[in-house]
Amino acid sequence: MNSQAAAGGVLTIDLGALADNWRNLKARLKPGAELASVVKADGYGLGSEQVAAALAKAGCSSFFVARLDEGIRLRKALCKGERIFVLDGVLGGTASEFFHHDLIPVLNEPGQIKEWTAKADGKAKAALHVDTGMNRLGLSLAEFEALAPALDGAGLCLLMSHLACAEERENPKNAQQLERFNQMRRLLPPLPASLSNSSGVFLGADYHFDLVRAGVALYGVNPTPGQPNPMAQVVQLQGKIVQVRDVDLPETVGYGATHKVAGRVRIATVAVGYADGWPRSLSNRGFGVLNGVRVPLVGRVSMDLITFDVTGVPEGTVHPGAFVTLLGEGALVDEAADAAGTIGYEILTNLGPRYFRRFVGG
Repeated sequence: MNSQAAAGGVLTIDLGALADNWRNLKARLKPGAELASVVKADGYGLGSEQVAAALAKAGCSSFFVARLDEGIRLRKALCKGERIFVLDGVLGGTASEFFHHDLIPVLNEPGQIKEWTAKADGKAKAALHVDTGMNRLGLSLAEFEALAPALDGAGLCLLMSHLACAEERENPKNAQQLERFNQMRRLLPPLPASLSNSSGVFLGADYHFDLVRAGVALYGVNPTPGQPNPMAQVVQLQGKIVQVRDVDLPETVGYGATHKVAGRVRIATVAVGYADGWPRSLSNRGFGVLNGVRVPLVGRVSMDLITFDVTGVPEGTVHPGAFVTLLGEGALVDEAADAAGTIGYEILTNLGPRYFRRFVGG
């Protein structure tokens, strides 16, 4: 049987829109700045190999992943000329894997620097991560000041940090981090630098430095919350209707009887649930689009199924096998995230393996 026919949902990834988003962001950078692509978490849930290949074709030559195994897998999909940075860095005896697979570790703490300099002998490249206010990964200012004079053997090709509040344009934390980053840069010989993520693109040229690491904006999530989304939509998710039924008073819908009907309604049951990454927090809060009509999600999201009130949709167009759009035109990723009380990153990265996946435009 055709996989699409057998699946409960269809996830379409528009690689052309993805490439357009990369070009859009690249055009906003100051002259000479490079735009790298973050493809960690399996390309934000969309398929890292396909995503990276499309971005490389668009002109991207530097990529970031989080885990070493992600980097190894990605190297097989890319040419030798493209740089792959691994954000976790060198963890306990893994230096040889970086050499073997031509990967660049991001060194985060003194132990990693010590291991890398001992193994690399200045011949292999690494990035150095300094903490400018995130307090997550990277050398503190005190650690950096102590280690800076002895970093010659690390083969550094990039100094980087990470903005904590880049999506909040007026947040004073951005300027504070910029000032600290410049302070730390001055303690090293001239070295390519990187501070900004997707939202940092929109903070201005002072934040661009030599390389910007674009992530979620590539995949269509709005990097400028509260303003119109400048990015093209990359993802469409459609859930298949498996049953339609009429429900009348005094009936309820779903586990826990959390939705009580107000009169005679039609309920469409769709083969998508939290096992597919559709958040349970969308229970009685989410929505879909069916034949251009927004339909409310009623009742609880269960493991395999969700239910929609489709009373307002013309009856002849609602039937088993028809699709409800969960993400796409009229149902943006950011809207779903807001309704779920989360962020677009989580919506995308949770999309599960049971969908039939279609790649178009690449």
